[in-house]
Amino acid sequence: MAVTTAQLLKWKQQQRPITMLTAWDYAIAQLLDQAGLDVLLVGDSLAMTVLGYDTTLPLSLEDMLHHSAAVKRGVQRALVVCDLPFLSYQESEQQAIHNAGRVLKETGVQAVKLEGGHSAIAQTVATLTQIGIPVMGHIGLTPQSVHRLGFRQQGNTPETAEKIYHQALKLTEAGAFALILEHIPSDLAAKITESISIPTIGIGAGQHCDGQVLVTADLLGLTAKQPPFAKVYANLRQTITDAAENYIQDVQQQTFPQ
Repeated sequence: MAVTTAQLLKWKQQQRPITMLTAWDYAIAQLLDQAGLDVLLVGDSLAMTVLGYDTTLPLSLEDMLHHSAAVKRGVQRALVVCDLPFLSYQESEQQAIHNAGRVLKETGVQAVKLEGGHSAIAQTVATLTQIGIPVMGHIGLTPQSVHRLGFRQQGNTPETAEKIYHQALKLTEAGAFALILEHIPSDLAAKITESISIPTIGIGAGQHCDGQVLVTADLLGLTAKQPPFAKVYANLRQTITDAAENYIQDVQQQTFPQ
């Protein structure tokens, strides 16, 4: 049975951990879906892991539409969420409605994700949810704000922790169906998880969230430099390199094709 946003809320109530990974194309999405992932995020992290940019900022809405449609074609069960890229929702609520609507209409994904938790973003989340567009929030380390925040842990002072906590409350009140908590102290993530009615999905936020997410390229060992909170479950960089080198050797030695 296909996963829905309502199912995620039920799993939080049942204390059943939620599993989430990123996907960027049909083949990866199909494999992850068949493995049993609950949620697949077409994350703007693909700017770096797939397209070779240094940050997520250069990614366009057209890029996200292209990759999200490919991912959705490979999925039968998982809930698919698409990141709205930088400057595709911050200018106005009308811009956010138009672009989030395009994502749902043109790709078939079931939800979008927005970064940030200040009042203007919370109002945008409220507007989108009121017209039927499910929204996942994202607070803590928000990569679209890299030039202001860097890639370091957030919420590690009393003042910044309190700010992130209140952002979680505001986004919940605005109607978000789940929250990504990225690279914040585990005690802060636990406090947020206990205080809000919607699921929290942690990435570098400790074990007390309602679920966990990783960038799949990190999980598979495809990225050269891993973030400090990632766990590498395979070393595909070496596997692919070895396969390519063996192929080169076979061709040069004329043992392939036989």
